[in-house]
Amino acid sequence: MLEIKNLHASVEEKNILNGVNLEVKAGEVHAIMGPNGSGKSTLASVIAGKEEFEITKGDVLLEGEDITELDPEERAHKGVFLSFQYPVEIPGVTVTNFIKTAINESRKAQGLEDMPASEMLKKIKEKADLLEIDRKFLSRSLNEGFSGGEKKRNEIFQLAMMEPKLAILDETDSGLDIDALKVVANGVNKLRNKDNAVIVITHYQRLLDYIVPDFVHVLMDGRIVKSGPKELAYELEEKGYDWIKEEVKA
Repeated sequence: MLEIKNLHASVEEKNILNGVNLEVKAGEVHAIMGPNGSGKSTLASVIAGKEEFEITKGDVLLEGEDITELDPEERAHKGVFLSFQYPVEIPGVTVTNFIKTAINESRKAQGLEDMPASEMLKKIKEKADLLEIDRKFLSRSLNEGFSGGEKKRNEIFQLAMMEPKLAILDETDSGLDIDALKVVANGVNKLRNKDNAVIVITHYQRLLDYIVPDFVHVLMDGRIVKSGPKELAYELEEKGYDWIKEEVKA
């Protein structure tokens, strides 16, 4: 699904990623953890193609295709979805209209006609029911006046509607209380299948109690320095990151 080879990236001429290697297969969930400033959000942004980040070396492959030169829209059309730490508000554009536009733009990029209105409404109803979203919520302006939990729930709804191949959740647990966290995690778990993959970027092990990863990776100083099963997250919660720093030095 996703293969990252010796990835180096910088922003404003400052090196952030220093040789990341990562392989994510279809059907897998990978968690990326690490201290502040280690490059976690930068990695998410680089995979999604944010233009302020410059790839100086290495490759990002999606299903075997090099996507390093593609802009964010092209990557999205190929199935890359990035949830944001701080989703933007778009007054006057309803959740439903936003998602209709996004889906039809993606279809256009694939040479398909717009999704018929009846099919779109059926899909919206199915996904809203799956994620236990009140239909009134979908007629509100995108993220305007939304609580933190509502913004995250909206992103999971977008994820459900877009059905991407690769979903990257960048600190989607940031600022959520336990109830909102459960709603988000429940949505992600319902959308997991053998044909898609998920990367969860988080500071805290608590999210991984609800979205159980197949693999946990520790990012430090712009490199993945340790990988392991889900139990690694509990070890990090208990012991912090200093022991890994010592292990790397050794």
